[in-house]
Amino acid sequence: MSGSNGPTSGGGRETGASTAAPEPWAPLARFVQMALDGVHLEYPNQIAHFLRSDADLGAPRALTPVFYGCYDWHSAVHGHWLLARAARLFPDAPFTRPALDVLDAITPERVAGEVAYVRERPGFERPYGLAWLLTLQAELVEMGSPHAATLAPLVELGVSHLARWLPKLSFPTRVGTHAQTAFALGLAIDAAPHVDPSLGVLAKARALDFFADDRDYPLHLEPGGEDFLSPSLASADLLRRVLAPSELAAWLDRTMPFGFALPPVTVTDPTDGRLAHLDGLNLSRAWMLEGLASGLPSDDPRVPTLLQSARAHGASALAAIDGAHYAGSHWLGTFACYWLTKRGLT
Repeated sequence: MSGSNGPTSGGGRETGASTAAPEPWAPLARFVQMALDGVHLEYPNQIAHFLRSDADLGAPRALTPVFYGCYDWHSAVHGHWLLARAARLFPDAPFTRPALDVLDAITPERVAGEVAYVRERPGFERPYGLAWLLTLQAELVEMGSPHAATLAPLVELGVSHLARWLPKLSFPTRVGTHAQTAFALGLAIDAAPHVDPSLGVLAKARALDFFADDRDYPLHLEPGGEDFLSPSLASADLLRRVLAPSELAAWLDRTMPFGFALPPVTVTDPTDGRLAHLDGLNLSRAWMLEGLASGLPSDDPRVPTLLQSARAHGASALAAIDGAHYAGSHWLGTFACYWLTKRGLT
């Protein structure tokens, strides 16, 4: 993180001069660079690819012509979101022109290739990657980007896949990785006003179906060794989007009566992509704790603890993420941007 230097001195006495305050975009700069380095880096690549015949064999850029970098499809999608969000919030930053240049690669021809691929694979990147696709589209709409119209056919297909799947989902998936239901529903609810309001209605209804009657969350058993999401906090962060403050307070009394004693976690090997998930867990915990604080009554006694814990988790993650290892740098910048720019709170 950038910071100003202390007062200059001469002969052991302070002169009173100091450097200028850092630019408001400075905390994001290194994370934007991670995305710039990765969104068009085709290899290494891990493809979750359903093959029907030899005809389905192909390089990543041929299979999914827009989102082929950043190691996997969903990371490429939310890497594009990071670039769109940073460019929208900080139009005068030095990284904005390179970020917009990347977005210019979202062309009708390439999107048509994505549509052809995803149309034949309704379970592809469901729900995590599709929820991030909606989040990217919402950002493009908010920034008035012409690329929103270009991406719309793929987004509409993603919405239709989710809308057909959610009514048939009998139980939520309560894990700390990509299959988690609560996190994806939260992203869908936030994006829906800019993408498809009817999906937001469905997502809110399913959130209540799945989580409204919960109780006694096993928070003391978290995290799993490869988690980047908290099953308990994500469920709570989802319901604060749906419940009134007093209702959320009562729900937390029932689900997490023993509080939020969650110290930040440490990654023991940042070169291991699955162990590096824990840096992302610190960041997602940070924004979910802040989300809970924003959803509770202002005088709820849990609010100061939630905010203090959020700051501790965020600071721990930012200090640990140095971008030296692609195992984490291909995606952790997105989670840092999400927390630093308060995306989930707006």
